[in-house]
Amino acid sequence: MAIVIDRTPIGAERHPEKQARPDSPRLAKPPWLRVKAPGSAGYGETRRIVKSHGLVTVCEEAACPNIGECWTQSHATMMIMGGTCTRACAFCNVATGRPDPLDPTEPERVAEAVALMGLKHVVITSVDRDDLADGGAAHFAATVAAIRAAAPGATIEILTPDFMRKPVAAAERVIDSGPDVFNHNLETVPRLYPSIRPGARYYQSLRLLERVKERSPSMFTKSGLMVGLGETKEEVMQVMDDMRCAGVDFITIGQYLQPTRKHAPIDRFITPEEFAHLETIARAKGFLMVSSSPLTRSSHHAGEDFARLREARRALHAA
Repeated sequence: MAIVIDRTPIGAERHPEKQARPDSPRLAKPPWLRVKAPGSAGYGETRRIVKSHGLVTVCEEAACPNIGECWTQSHATMMIMGGTCTRACAFCNVATGRPDPLDPTEPERVAEAVALMGLKHVVITSVDRDDLADGGAAHFAATVAAIRAAAPGATIEILTPDFMRKPVAAAERVIDSGPDVFNHNLETVPRLYPSIRPGARYYQSLRLLERVKERSPSMFTKSGLMVGLGETKEEVMQVMDDMRCAGVDFITIGQYLQPTRKHAPIDRFITPEEFAHLETIARAKGFLMVSSSPLTRSSHHAGEDFARLREARRALHAA
Protein backbone atom coordinates (compact mmCIF):
# COMPACT_ATOMS: atom_id res chain seq x y z
CA MET A 1 0.00 0.00 0.00
CA ALA A 2 1.39 3.40 -0.95
CA ILE A 3 2.25 5.75 1.88
CA VAL A 4 0.86 9.23 1.30
CA ILE A 5 2.32 12.08 3.33
CA ASP A 6 0.66 15.50 3.30
CA ARG A 7 3.17 18.03 2.00
CA THR A 8 0.70 20.80 1.21
CA PRO A 9 2.49 24.16 1.44
CA ILE A 10 1.75 26.34 4.44
CA GLY A 11 -1.42 28.29 3.70
CA ALA A 12 -5.19 28.27 3.75
CA GLU A 13 -5.59 24.87 2.09
CA ARG A 14 -3.45 23.24 4.78
CA HIS A 15 -5.61 24.50 7.64
CA PRO A 16 -9.28 24.38 6.54
CA GLU A 17 -10.39 24.01 10.15
CA LYS A 18 -8.92 27.43 10.95
CA GLN A 19 -10.49 29.38 8.10
CA ALA A 20 -13.34 30.71 10.26
CA ARG A 21 -10.79 32.60 12.34
CA PRO A 22 -10.08 36.22 11.43
CA ASP A 23 -6.68 37.03 9.96
CA SER A 24 -4.10 38.13 12.51
CA PRO A 25 -1.26 40.54 11.73
CA ARG A 26 2.19 38.97 11.35
CA LEU A 27 5.02 40.84 13.02
CA ALA A 28 8.38 41.17 11.32
CA LYS A 29 11.00 38.97 12.96
CA PRO A 30 13.79 40.69 14.88
CA PRO A 31 17.43 39.99 13.91
CA TRP A 32 17.95 37.35 16.59
CA LEU A 33 15.28 35.11 15.02
CA ARG A 34 16.72 35.00 11.51
CA VAL A 35 18.19 31.65 10.47
CA LYS A 36 19.95 30.39 7.35
CA ALA A 37 17.93 28.51 4.75
CA PRO A 38 18.73 24.77 4.71
CA GLY A 39 20.83 23.39 1.88
CA SER A 40 23.91 21.53 3.11
CA ALA A 41 24.94 18.02 2.04
CA GLY A 42 24.10 16.73 5.52
CA TYR A 43 20.65 18.24 5.30
CA GLY A 44 20.09 16.55 1.96
CA GLU A 45 21.16 13.14 3.25
CA THR A 46 18.87 13.37 6.28
CA ARG A 47 16.00 14.39 4.02
CA ARG A 48 16.74 11.43 1.71
CA ILE A 49 16.60 8.92 4.58
CA VAL A 50 13.38 10.43 5.95
CA LYS A 51 11.68 10.38 2.52
CA SER A 52 12.91 6.92 1.53
CA HIS A 53 11.42 5.45 4.72
CA GLY A 54 8.08 7.23 4.28
CA LEU A 55 8.46 9.04 7.59
CA VAL A 56 6.88 12.22 8.92
CA THR A 57 8.99 14.64 10.96
CA VAL A 58 7.84 17.38 13.27
CA CYS A 59 10.74 19.41 11.86
CA GLU A 60 8.80 19.81 8.60
CA GLU A 61 5.21 19.60 9.81
CA ALA A 62 5.68 22.24 12.51
CA ALA A 63 7.86 24.44 10.25
CA CYS A 64 10.66 24.42 12.83
CA PRO A 65 13.17 27.25 12.33
CA ASN A 66 16.03 24.95 13.37
CA ILE A 67 15.53 22.34 10.62
CA GLY A 68 18.61 23.42 8.65
CA GLU A 69 20.93 23.17 11.65
CA CYS A 70 19.50 19.91 12.98
CA TRP A 71 19.24 18.03 9.68
CA THR A 72 22.77 19.07 8.74
CA GLN A 73 23.88 17.25 11.92
CA SER A 74 21.67 14.21 11.13
CA HIS A 75 19.23 15.12 13.91
CA ALA A 76 15.55 14.67 13.09
CA THR A 77 12.49 14.38 15.32
CA MET A 78 10.24 11.60 14.04
CA MET A 79 6.50 12.20 14.24
CA ILE A 80 4.65 8.90 14.40
CA MET A 81 0.98 8.06 13.77
CA GLY A 82 0.70 10.23 10.67
CA GLY A 83 0.76 13.92 9.84
CA THR A 84 -2.86 14.72 10.66
CA CYS A 85 -3.90 15.72 14.19
CA THR A 86 -7.36 15.38 15.73
CA ARG A 87 -7.00 18.75 17.48
CA ALA A 88 -6.74 22.31 16.18
CA CYS A 89 -4.48 24.18 18.57
CA ALA A 90 -4.17 27.85 17.66
CA PHE A 91 -0.36 27.81 17.69
CA CYS A 92 0.32 24.61 15.75
CA ASN A 93 1.21 24.21 12.08
CA VAL A 94 0.36 20.50 11.90
CA ALA A 95 -2.73 19.83 9.78
CA THR A 96 -6.01 18.92 11.51
CA GLY A 97 -8.52 16.40 10.25
CA ARG A 98 -9.44 12.72 10.25
CA PRO A 99 -6.22 10.71 10.51
CA ASP A 100 -5.52 7.53 8.56
CA PRO A 101 -5.42 4.19 10.38
CA LEU A 102 -2.12 3.40 12.10
CA ASP A 103 0.54 1.78 9.94
CA PRO A 104 1.82 -1.30 11.82
CA THR A 105 5.13 -1.15 9.91
CA GLU A 106 5.93 2.36 11.10
CA PRO A 107 7.82 1.43 14.31
CA GLU A 108 10.26 -0.73 12.33
CA ARG A 109 10.71 1.93 9.64
CA VAL A 110 11.45 4.57 12.27
CA ALA A 111 13.93 2.24 13.97
CA GLU A 112 15.69 1.49 10.68
CA ALA A 113 16.04 5.19 9.93
CA VAL A 114 17.46 5.82 13.41
CA ALA A 115 20.05 3.09 12.84
CA LEU A 116 20.96 4.40 9.35
CA MET A 117 21.46 7.94 10.67
CA GLY A 118 23.59 6.62 13.50
CA LEU A 119 21.65 8.64 16.04
CA LYS A 120 22.97 8.57 19.58
CA HIS A 121 19.82 10.27 20.90
CA VAL A 122 16.46 10.11 19.13
CA VAL A 123 13.30 12.12 19.77
CA ILE A 124 9.94 10.54 18.92
CA THR A 125 6.78 12.64 18.99
CA SER A 126 3.28 12.30 17.54
CA VAL A 127 0.10 14.04 16.59
CA ASP A 128 -2.84 13.82 18.99
CA ARG A 129 -4.89 10.74 18.16
CA ASP A 130 -8.11 11.22 20.11
CA ASP A 131 -9.74 8.79 17.66
CA LEU A 132 -7.79 5.84 19.11
CA ALA A 133 -8.97 4.02 22.23
CA ASP A 134 -5.54 4.31 23.85
CA GLY A 135 -4.50 7.58 22.21
CA GLY A 136 -1.72 5.72 20.40
CA ALA A 137 0.01 4.45 23.54
CA ALA A 138 0.64 0.95 22.15
CA HIS A 139 2.14 2.45 18.99
CA PHE A 140 4.50 4.60 21.06
CA ALA A 141 5.57 1.54 23.08
CA ALA A 142 6.13 -0.49 19.90
CA THR A 143 8.28 2.29 18.44
CA VAL A 144 10.45 2.47 21.56
CA ALA A 145 10.89 -1.32 21.50
CA ALA A 146 11.81 -1.31 17.79
CA ILE A 147 14.45 1.39 18.32
CA ARG A 148 15.93 -0.51 21.26
CA ALA A 149 16.31 -3.55 19.00
CA ALA A 150 17.69 -1.74 15.93
CA ALA A 151 19.88 0.85 17.69
CA PRO A 152 20.63 -0.46 21.21
CA GLY A 153 23.18 2.27 21.86
CA ALA A 154 20.75 5.13 21.26
CA THR A 155 19.00 6.94 24.07
CA ILE A 156 15.31 7.63 23.46
CA GLU A 157 13.27 10.72 24.23
CA ILE A 158 9.52 10.73 23.65
CA LEU A 159 7.29 13.80 23.35
CA THR A 160 3.77 12.54 23.91
CA PRO A 161 0.16 13.72 23.72
CA ASP A 162 -1.75 14.19 26.98
CA PHE A 163 -3.83 10.97 26.68
CA MET A 164 -6.84 12.96 27.84
CA ARG A 165 -9.99 10.88 28.44
CA LYS A 166 -8.00 7.66 27.90
CA PRO A 167 -7.60 4.86 30.47
CA VAL A 168 -4.80 5.41 32.98
CA ALA A 169 -3.23 2.22 31.60
CA ALA A 170 -2.57 3.99 28.30
CA ALA A 171 -0.08 6.46 29.74
CA GLU A 172 1.34 3.73 31.96
CA ARG A 173 2.06 1.57 28.92
CA VAL A 174 4.15 4.35 27.42
CA ILE A 175 5.99 4.95 30.69
CA ASP A 176 6.67 1.23 31.07
CA SER A 177 8.19 1.07 27.57
CA GLY A 178 11.24 2.62 29.22
CA PRO A 179 12.24 5.77 27.32
CA ASP A 180 15.17 7.69 28.76
CA VAL A 181 13.24 10.99 28.71
CA PHE A 182 9.48 11.46 28.93
CA ASN A 183 8.52 14.86 27.54
CA HIS A 184 5.09 16.43 27.48
CA ASN A 185 4.78 20.16 26.82
CA LEU A 186 2.46 22.38 28.84
CA GLU A 187 2.93 24.89 25.97
CA THR A 188 1.43 27.96 27.65
CA VAL A 189 0.03 29.35 30.89
CA PRO A 190 -3.38 28.14 32.20
CA ARG A 191 -5.17 31.43 31.41
CA LEU A 192 -4.43 31.07 27.71
CA TYR A 193 -5.50 27.43 27.31
CA PRO A 194 -9.07 28.23 26.11
CA SER A 195 -7.77 30.29 23.19
CA ILE A 196 -4.39 28.65 22.47
CA ARG A 197 -4.87 25.00 23.39
CA PRO A 198 -8.68 24.55 23.57
CA GLY A 199 -8.65 20.77 23.14
CA ALA A 200 -6.37 20.26 26.16
CA ARG A 201 -6.56 20.85 29.89
CA TYR A 202 -3.66 22.32 31.85
CA TYR A 203 -4.02 20.09 34.89
CA GLN A 204 -4.41 16.96 32.74
CA SER A 205 -1.00 17.72 31.22
CA LEU A 206 0.51 18.50 34.61
CA ARG A 207 -0.92 15.30 36.08
CA LEU A 208 0.58 13.23 33.27
CA LEU A 209 4.06 14.52 34.10
CA GLU A 210 3.45 13.85 37.79
CA ARG A 211 2.31 10.29 37.01
CA VAL A 212 5.55 9.55 35.17
CA LYS A 213 7.56 10.33 38.30
CA GLU A 214 5.20 8.31 40.49
CA ARG A 215 5.52 5.22 38.29
CA SER A 216 9.20 5.60 37.34
CA PRO A 217 10.99 7.95 39.75
CA SER A 218 14.35 7.69 37.97
CA MET A 219 12.98 8.57 34.53
CA PHE A 220 13.86 12.06 33.37
CA THR A 221 10.84 14.27 32.70
CA LYS A 222 10.76 17.34 30.51
CA SER A 223 8.26 20.02 29.56
CA GLY A 224 8.22 23.20 27.54
CA LEU A 225 6.64 26.63 27.24
CA MET A 226 6.17 29.06 24.37
CA VAL A 227 6.35 32.73 25.29
CA GLY A 228 5.21 35.78 23.39
CA LEU A 229 1.51 34.87 23.41
CA GLY A 230 0.47 37.46 25.99
CA GLU A 231 1.47 35.67 29.19
CA THR A 232 2.93 37.61 32.12
CA LYS A 233 6.25 36.93 33.83
CA GLU A 234 4.36 36.02 37.00
CA GLU A 235 2.30 33.43 35.11
CA VAL A 236 5.45 31.88 33.64
CA MET A 237 6.96 31.66 37.11
CA GLN A 238 3.82 29.94 38.41
CA VAL A 239 4.05 27.35 35.63
CA MET A 240 7.67 26.75 36.63
CA ASP A 241 6.53 26.13 40.20
CA ASP A 242 3.80 23.76 39.01
CA MET A 243 6.34 21.83 36.94
CA ARG A 244 8.71 21.52 39.87
CA CYS A 245 5.87 20.30 42.11
CA ALA A 246 5.25 17.60 39.48
CA GLY A 247 8.92 16.64 39.57
CA VAL A 248 9.86 17.93 36.11
CA ASP A 249 13.64 17.84 35.61
CA PHE A 250 14.09 19.82 32.40
CA ILE A 251 12.27 22.92 31.13
CA THR A 252 12.49 24.43 27.65
CA ILE A 253 11.34 28.00 26.95
CA GLY A 254 11.18 29.36 23.40
CA GLN A 255 9.63 32.13 21.34
CA TYR A 256 6.24 31.43 19.78
CA LEU A 257 6.33 31.95 16.00
CA GLN A 258 3.06 32.40 14.12
CA PRO A 259 2.76 29.89 11.22
CA THR A 260 0.02 31.70 9.24
CA ARG A 261 -2.37 34.61 9.62
CA LYS A 262 -5.04 32.14 10.76
CA HIS A 263 -2.99 31.13 13.78
CA ALA A 264 -2.73 32.94 17.11
CA PRO A 265 -0.93 36.27 16.74
CA ILE A 266 2.37 37.03 18.40
CA ASP A 267 1.86 39.42 21.29
CA ARG A 268 5.53 40.40 21.33
CA PHE A 269 9.05 39.11 20.72
CA ILE A 270 10.92 38.27 23.89
CA THR A 271 14.51 39.54 23.85
CA PRO A 272 17.51 37.24 24.36
CA GLU A 273 18.21 39.09 27.61
CA GLU A 274 14.73 38.27 28.89
CA PHE A 275 15.23 34.60 27.98
CA ALA A 276 18.50 34.60 29.91
CA HIS A 277 16.68 36.05 32.91
CA LEU A 278 14.01 33.32 32.71
CA GLU A 279 16.78 30.71 32.62
CA THR A 280 18.27 32.16 35.82
CA ILE A 281 14.87 32.00 37.53
CA ALA A 282 14.28 28.41 36.37
CA ARG A 283 17.66 27.24 37.65
CA ALA A 284 16.98 28.91 40.98
CA LYS A 285 13.74 26.95 41.22
CA GLY A 286 15.65 23.67 41.02
CA PHE A 287 15.40 22.41 37.43
CA LEU A 288 18.33 20.13 36.60
CA MET A 289 18.41 21.40 33.02
CA VAL A 290 17.12 24.60 31.42
CA SER A 291 17.08 25.66 27.77
CA SER A 292 15.74 29.19 27.36
CA SER A 293 16.34 31.16 24.16
CA PRO A 294 14.37 32.60 21.24
CA LEU A 295 15.02 29.51 19.07
CA THR A 296 14.69 26.88 21.80
CA ARG A 297 12.39 24.02 20.81
CA SER A 298 11.69 20.75 22.62
CA SER A 299 14.03 18.67 20.50
CA HIS A 300 16.65 21.30 19.62
CA HIS A 301 20.04 20.07 20.90
CA ALA A 302 18.15 17.31 22.73
CA GLY A 303 21.08 14.89 22.68
CA GLU A 304 23.58 17.36 24.09
CA ASP A 305 21.07 18.54 26.66
CA PHE A 306 20.34 14.96 27.71
CA ALA A 307 24.05 14.35 28.35
CA ARG A 308 24.17 17.49 30.51
CA LEU A 309 21.01 16.42 32.30
CA ARG A 310 22.54 13.07 33.29
CA GLU A 311 25.69 14.80 34.44
CA ALA A 312 23.66 17.26 36.53
CA ARG A 313 21.89 14.38 38.26
CA ARG A 314 25.18 12.63 38.98
CA ALA A 315 26.58 15.82 40.46
CA LEU A 316 23.48 16.31 42.59
CA HIS A 317 23.68 12.77 43.97
CA ALA A 318 27.41 13.11 44.63
CA ALA A 319 26.93 16.33 46.58
